[in-house]
Amino acid sequence: MPIEQDPSSTQTFGVIDHNTSGSMPIMGLSQQDAAAIAALPAGTALLLVHHGPTTGARFLLDAAETTVGRHPRADIFLDDVTVSRKHAVFSALPDGGYGVRDSGSLNGTYVNRTRVEQVALSPGDEVQIGKYRMTYHPGPQRAAAAQ
Repeated sequence: MPIEQDPSSTQTFGVIDHNTSGSMPIMGLSQQDAAAIAALPAGTALLLVHHGPTTGARFLLDAAETTVGRHPRADIFLDDVTVSRKHAVFSALPDGGYGVRDSGSLNGTYVNRTRVEQVALSPGDEVQIGKYRMTYHPGPQRAAAAQ
């Protein structure tokens, strides 16, 4: 006897975890983004744009400092009037990972929807610069790679 389902009911499905390494869960990402994060070299990180004019873009953090702004010479060029010419800087931290520092921008830099001057980033943090919202995904740490 078939089970009747109420057509007005709503079913909820969880987020698919594409992480195959078994370490940090990477949820809500495409298989391509999850693979890119898993393949990051030690000491680097990836910013994935999930809202804004360049949704889907990826930016690699692999230098001691990475500038972000509307200036064409910025390392990460975000072409929108909501972004200052010299908006923010991502900096490698001595113990691994990256931090972000606002460069006196007009609209501010936000991490997890809180305006910040400077903060160390944690995996999955949302960084907002102007209209651009991106998530921070670090690669393996240098110490882990040396073992």
